[in-house]
Amino acid sequence: MDQQTWTPDRILKTSGAYWATCALHGAVALDVFTRIGDIRVGGQRVAEQLDAPVDAVSRLLDALAAMGLLTKDEGGYANTEASRTYLSMDSDRYIGYIIQHHHHLVESWAKLPEAILTGKPIRLPVREKGTNAREAFLMGMFNLATQLAPRLVPVVDLSGCTRLLDLGGGPGTYAIHFCRHNPDLTATVMDLPTTLPFAQKTIRNMGMGDRVAFISGDYLQDAIPGSYDAVWMSHILHGESKKDCLRIIKLAFECLIPGGVVVIHEFILDDSLDRPLFPALFSLNMLLGTEGGRAYSQAQLAGMLETAGFVDVHRLDFTGTNDSGLVRGVKPT
Repeated sequence: MDQQTWTPDRILKTSGAYWATCALHGAVALDVFTRIGDIRVGGQRVAEQLDAPVDAVSRLLDALAAMGLLTKDEGGYANTEASRTYLSMDSDRYIGYIIQHHHHLVESWAKLPEAILTGKPIRLPVREKGTNAREAFLMGMFNLATQLAPRLVPVVDLSGCTRLLDLGGGPGTYAIHFCRHNPDLTATVMDLPTTLPFAQKTIRNMGMGDRVAFISGDYLQDAIPGSYDAVWMSHILHGESKKDCLRIIKLAFECLIPGGVVVIHEFILDDSLDRPLFPALFSLNMLLGTEGGRAYSQAQLAGMLETAGFVDVHRLDFTGTNDSGLVRGVKPT
């Protein structure tokens, strides 16, 4: 957030900003934007599709119009270009799954004071939740990675690499994009068994079944089979304590061949830990949902890599969505 003066008006707008957030969440949960599609429809038609009271539905549609996510005239409501592109399931650029995941976090954020006073998480890990919540999380990660990968992948030099391990890679989105960008590369995604159906579907739908494989495993419990010349870890360390992060990084070190590279992708805090805003807030989100997870600074990530034995540790020139960044290290030859 910028450093402008905090006035009562700004404080109140920040306090009530979740109203608009919940309107968006509700519209995505009800699939309003897909239902409207490419035409202009009246509130009555949307209400009939939802089997809901027309007055309640119309209030939601009016709020979405006020937010600029719909347009309204005498003929009814229509999607904007942005809502049609990003919020309709008929679009290949749909990001609704990550919005559904955000919705599943709301209840825990409402209990933040309790988490602060106890220092303990108050929501279940995603792997222990139902199928819908797991799908929203995993496909939400797919949404974000699909949007970011075209810009990120060219920054990561994997020239000369032929075997990539995508550790905790979920549905395998980054592994797929790295293979597309590097013709000689094959990839293995290692994640929990509950992730397998989502990964298989994603890999198959993107036509990469011959180059991207999936192995089931828990990087906190299991050894990593095989050897690799590159390990990619995207947004997994923030879910773990520093002790467990170091254990994971040591596993990556052990499965790499000499001269192999590791690249960490995280929401990275400044070394002062009080900025940028999103990683600072994200660290609170990890308090709500994990025993030891948090956002880490560049110095903390680099220190863990060096402790594990990596050399030439440095941050790559890249800033992604919500101040994500890349830290790279090399296993000595």
